[in-house]
Amino acid sequence: MIRILVAGYKGKMGQQTVTMILEHKDFELVGVYDPHSADSSLVTGGIEVPVYSQLTAIPDRCADIWVDFTSPVAVYENAKAALVKKIHPLIGTTGLSDDQITKLQGIAQASDISGLIVPNFGISAVLLMEFAQQAAKYLPDVEIIEMHHDQKVDAPSGTALNTAKKIAEVRQSHHQGAPNEKETLKGVRGGEYDGIRLHAVRLPGYVAHEQVLFGGPGEALTIRQDSFDRASFMTGVALAIEKIQTISGLRVGLENVL
Repeated sequence: MIRILVAGYKGKMGQQTVTMILEHKDFELVGVYDPHSADSSLVTGGIEVPVYSQLTAIPDRCADIWVDFTSPVAVYENAKAALVKKIHPLIGTTGLSDDQITKLQGIAQASDISGLIVPNFGISAVLLMEFAQQAAKYLPDVEIIEMHHDQKVDAPSGTALNTAKKIAEVRQSHHQGAPNEKETLKGVRGGEYDGIRLHAVRLPGYVAHEQVLFGGPGEALTIRQDSFDRASFMTGVALAIEKIQTISGLRVGLENVL
């Protein structure tokens, strides 16, 4: 049995994860974490597990895997705590900076603990990023539009940013659009990563969606991915839990275990 602690268990993704763990024959829920919880224990699925409200109260090695669906402001300290406590972190929370990821990778190496940072657990989203990277080798002019529910606090999404990073690995950075273009409405051209424009949409009714638009002389290519229900992410979460201990170091992207 793989022992799992879920951080952010009261959130929508946290609740889905707890349900998935309880239904999986090879997984065992051994604890949950929420700094705002006043509960000392959680009774669910016929079992009772401890509820931790402070990182310092979580014992070392109390779980094999730490699944994190918390918030961008808390995720760095959570991931750091998991590594120090010798628990493999599976980070589904977006918002980590490149510098924070580098620091966590150093801690993971020093602690000899593997981990995974996953911008998106949807298999279709992972495939979109892989396909986009391949397309960028031949169509280097590209923009990204990501669309999420109106309660998402960070922008751009981790998936969109990771898509841009993967594209940047295979194409030369350059300015896109007219050399003398001018924004008459500030920000209308979106954010920029290595010359790639990113646009974030936040509307009720959406879950998680992304389009990568490529343009070339006389042609265009659009790659689109849609997640209509958070339950679609659970296949990727379960796969990552099963495989996270087989990788080395702290990696970014579900493709590392596919």
